Amino acid sequence: MIDVTQAAEDFLADLVEKQDAAHLGIQVEVTDGGAPDAQIGMSFLELDQVDNGFTSIATRNPAVRLYTRTSNGVWLEGGRMDFRENDTGGTIVVDAPNLHVPRISEDSSIEERINYVLMSEVNPGLRSHGGRVSLVDLVDGNVAVLQFGGGCQGCGMVDVTLKQGVERTLLEKIPELAAVRDVTDHSQRENAYYQ
Repeated sequence: MIDVTQAAEDFLADLVEKQDAAHLGIQVEVTDGGAPDAQIGMSFLELDQVDNGFTSIATRNPAVRLYTRTSNGVWLEGGRMDFRENDTGGTIVVDAPNLHVPRISEDSSIEERINYVLMSEVNPGLRSHGGRVSLVDLVDGNVAVLQFGGGCQGCGMVDVTLKQGVERTLLEKIPELAAVRDVTDHSQRENAYYQ
């Protein structure tokens, strides 16, 4: 489900020992999985609260007992938990590539499928330039209206990105989509990747 590095385990084992929390587990919580504002948090959990609604996250250290709700597994799949040092000592960081990706099915609406393609295929590429794109509206049932943000807003290459990247990907993945339009105000160029 999620890979826990040795550094993360060592930090968590030290935390459990310092808190005298041998009777506790650590819960990895997901809030709003599949949404742009999805978050991962961690908290102590009484071991007697762990029931069949929880899944254990594998660790090598028996003092570190990690759990998550079984329903969170889809958001944590392929993720990695690591420890990163910082000015205050350090922190646990969880990188979960599926956290913000909405789930779709055969019955999903065209809006849900557009959002899925944007989150799973388009935005990961734009993220390297500090950019993102989101669906604003669906006009006439088959024209996607998009808005670019971050490094894409005001970028001199946005037309190329829209036509050769975003539009081509959306039309290929969602055949009933007829066109893609951009409503971003690109006159704002302060954070543009290419000016």
